[in-house]
Amino acid sequence: MHWGSRLASVLPRRFLRPVPLRTPPPPPPLSVSGMATTTSHETPESNAAEIEPKKTCEEVDLGTSGSIISEGKARIFFPNLSEVFYNPVQEFNRDITSAVVTEFIRERLHERRIRVVVPGEESRVVVSLSDGPESPGSVSAASPQYAEKQAYVGVKCEEGVKVLEALAASGLRSIRFAKEIPGIKSIITNDFSKNAVAAINKNIEMNQVQHLVTASYSDASMLMYKSKNHKESFDVVDLDPYGSPVQFLDAAVQSVNEGGLLCVTCTDMAVMAGNSGETCYSKYGSMSLKAKFCHEMALRIILHCLDLHSNRYHRYIVPLLAISADFYIRVFVRIFSGQAKVKMSASKQALVYNCVGCGSFHLQPMGKSTAHNSGLKFTAATGPPVGPNCENCGQRHHLGGPIWTGAIHDINYVQKIISAVEANRTRFKTSDRIIGMLAVVTEELQDCPLYYGLDQLSSVIRCNTPSLLEFRSAVLHAGYRVSLSHACKNAIKTDAPPHVIWDIMRGWEKKWPAKKERLLETMPGFQILKKPASFEACFTLREDANPISRRKGLKRFQENPLPNWGPKARAKPGGGIQESEENKRKRQQGKRKATYSDPSLKAYPCKRFKKGICTFGDKCKYSHDQEVSRETGQDQQEELEHRDSKRETDP
Repeated sequence: MHWGSRLASVLPRRFLRPVPLRTPPPPPPLSVSGMATTTSHETPESNAAEIEPKKTCEEVDLGTSGSIISEGKARIFFPNLSEVFYNPVQEFNRDITSAVVTEFIRERLHERRIRVVVPGEESRVVVSLSDGPESPGSVSAASPQYAEKQAYVGVKCEEGVKVLEALAASGLRSIRFAKEIPGIKSIITNDFSKNAVAAINKNIEMNQVQHLVTASYSDASMLMYKSKNHKESFDVVDLDPYGSPVQFLDAAVQSVNEGGLLCVTCTDMAVMAGNSGETCYSKYGSMSLKAKFCHEMALRIILHCLDLHSNRYHRYIVPLLAISADFYIRVFVRIFSGQAKVKMSASKQALVYNCVGCGSFHLQPMGKSTAHNSGLKFTAATGPPVGPNCENCGQRHHLGGPIWTGAIHDINYVQKIISAVEANRTRFKTSDRIIGMLAVVTEELQDCPLYYGLDQLSSVIRCNTPSLLEFRSAVLHAGYRVSLSHACKNAIKTDAPPHVIWDIMRGWEKKWPAKKERLLETMPGFQILKKPASFEACFTLREDANPISRRKGLKRFQENPLPNWGPKARAKPGGGIQESEENKRKRQQGKRKATYSDPSLKAYPCKRFKKGICTFGDKCKYSHDQEVSRETGQDQQEELEHRDSKRETDP
């Protein structure tokens, strides 16, 4: 069945006319061409003439009751929060997206000799994370290299970028783009819900951005598939679905033009963090592991999936930024074409061997590239990197992946974002968190995938946990590199092999002995501690063991933003009264642990009660009634006699 007819079969047949807004008519849109700004009489429809008008739906009456929410410079009307999805906790997501897209447009238009002008940003000073002087590469807003053209916020730039928000809901993100980011030519704000599209149209008019933003009612994948050719492709595509984005990725990697920016959010962290590895494989083509490094592994799984989708069309990805925040992950990648670079993708993917006992991990690359004459030679990788059992504790391994093992951040690009946000802190409400998180990102070791957890290492050998500075100092004294990870506040990301990590922990255990009675011979910690260390660990504090972001007191890791924060419920089609998430959570709390209140449901006798050792009393799930026990015993005896007689009669 065609998707349009399928939609018609599920949507209500009754539609009402929209109530006209009381806002004044918007001023005629402006256009930028060169230094001067001229008045443009184009309508919102003509602004999107290069994009084929998308399928429209009949107007819906949103009513007069509802809520108006302000975020950034946008004001959004919500007729019913259960009809159109909105999560205030993801304001950080939208803020950092605006910062990333602004820097992308700045570089994109710089190639066309156009300077973007951001309100409140007087100059561009690169913020160095070192204690030395400022970088000499600072760029002033009045630099003569930008003297020809300028692009302003809220003004249509004819040579600017085209943006697609494929799953827009209320259109908040698109409207913030239009009112906060300069250098935009057009924004297509799409959703496949008639209520959402009606809300988008109302919000566009209320914010007076008709000259930049156009609402679209279409299936997101079909819309992106229709925009594959060069003239209709987008510079920026944003995917922020409810749950997994995997069904949209094939279309998304084709709808982004050469060097364009693709922004993807994943909120199905239960799947990507190892709770359902088989589901993760069916969606992303990678087996997730339930390990300490699960959040960074989730980032590398989605990057692997994006690169795999791109390779099918002779394209490849270049990650700019990949973050794990709150209950979701967010990645920003650029898409390029080139068969020679596509061939290198196999050497950037690897399987993960993770020990189930001590948590040590090893990577098995999928491919290998070596220098050969004037080019590269691609061959199959050799392996495996481990034996049948872990060399440290003797336990077996779990196999996960494949995952992306290349760099997940572009440090130069991230420092430009820090510079822009630092120079204009009032632009975003979450500026302090953006600066703090990105500062940790710049300190991460880009060539060392995954990490250990300091508490995890201590729990294996049942000893006190060393301080972060002491353990980092020991790794540095051993001659290896070490860093934090933005995905986990007590992470140890290092190029030291696992046996060095456990030699350091053996040295720490000598200093603070573990409780031997808590270690059995079959436990991984016992097997680790009975082996001698290959070197003497030194825990003397080093100055370079304390990361600069920590010394500066930056807001690196977010505290709980709101009570009962987290993923919100999916928007309910048709609205209506919806149970609050807090009430639903309380109603279902302890549902699996609920005891039987009706004695008649306890049909099986309690063996511990017969022996006189049951301490649960009335809370016991088994019957303490002698009659029930006797009847059950008689039934079991009759069943056994029936089986014996059947065996005797069978030939």
